[in-house]
Amino acid sequence: MNADKRICRRRLDEDQVELVVEVFRMLADSTRVQVLWQLVGGELSVNELAERVGKPAPSVSQHLAKLRMARLVHTRREGTSIYYSVANEHVQQLVTDAVFNAEHAGPGIPGHHRASGDLQVLHEGADLAAEEGAS
Repeated sequence: MNADKRICRRRLDEDQVELVVEVFRMLADSTRVQVLWQLVGGELSVNELAERVGKPAPSVSQHLAKLRMARLVHTRREGTSIYYSVANEHVQQLVTDAVFNAEHAGPGIPGHHRASGDLQVLHEGADLAAEEGAS
């Protein structure tokens, strides 16, 4: 994506370091990574997320509460439904970079290098694969 390539050599304040550590703590859970990865593709409800990550809605809801407290996701209410989205482009970039970095650990050409389209195309391909796997 468009990560800033400039080098910053300033020293981080301890409070800022603790916030960074908390972000990584939130990413140190497979369900939360799956939830965030789905949200990179767009806004979803708890039930939609639960279905996509294959976990019970109450469990996904608890993970979303943690992600919300860590300011990694935002909510939007529509009637009785609550929709979740990544908090900002930095969260989207962080999750995308982590997934893409992990793809480099596997054999062959990473998936993000095979597709010539953008991230939305990659997510559509993942949705199709999930549907085919469920059949």
